[in-house]
Amino acid sequence: MTGPVVAAFDFDGTLVWGDSLVPFLVLACGVPATARALAGQAAPVLSSLARSGHAGRDATKARILARLLAGRPHDEVAGIAEAYGARLAQRVRPTMRARLEQHRAAGHSLVIISASPELYVAPAGRRLGVDAVLATRLEVGIDGLLTGRIEGANCRGEEKTARLRAWLGCEPAVLHAYGDSAGDAHLLAMADTPCWVGRRAVLASRRHGGRGAAPRPGLR
Repeated sequence: MTGPVVAAFDFDGTLVWGDSLVPFLVLACGVPATARALAGQAAPVLSSLARSGHAGRDATKARILARLLAGRPHDEVAGIAEAYGARLAQRVRPTMRARLEQHRAAGHSLVIISASPELYVAPAGRRLGVDAVLATRLEVGIDGLLTGRIEGANCRGEEKTARLRAWLGCEPAVLHAYGDSAGDAHLLAMADTPCWVGRRAVLASRRHGGRGAAPRPGLR
């Protein structure tokens, strides 16, 4: 074997049910502010996705994060994220928790790869005992305030495979990958054992010969 056996898991819709970002923004910023930020992006979401697909989705996500988080103290938001991540770790789908434990028992490296913010996915990952969390990073200024910008790229699509390869430093001997949306398609295409999670993902996987998935709503 030339490298480790790795089990890579998407987070939203795969390990946990549904989207985790909007509930986090509500928790950190309140319902009115989050509602205004999302409503203000309704038209740009449709327009940008029609024109540029993933790039438009990433730009829209960046605008919403900027509107809600720019200027907030990192430590304050990180404290909220720590508690939120702990709660999310308790909400892992039972079937996926069983998969995590099966891979752990087999001695495989466990990695969560997510477009959601590392700020709360990392605390969830620590409680789940995974070896690494590769997620979207939020930029922090030298003053300790969130800038509202994403540091680097949104961890979605091809960025997931790039981040996994960078973390490994080599190709894994065997890669098991779990995902539920179009943002996971590149990761699953890279895997020796791809596993689509959820009814919609299974149907989309069949339509695309087991390697693709229909886009899902959300900010991921």
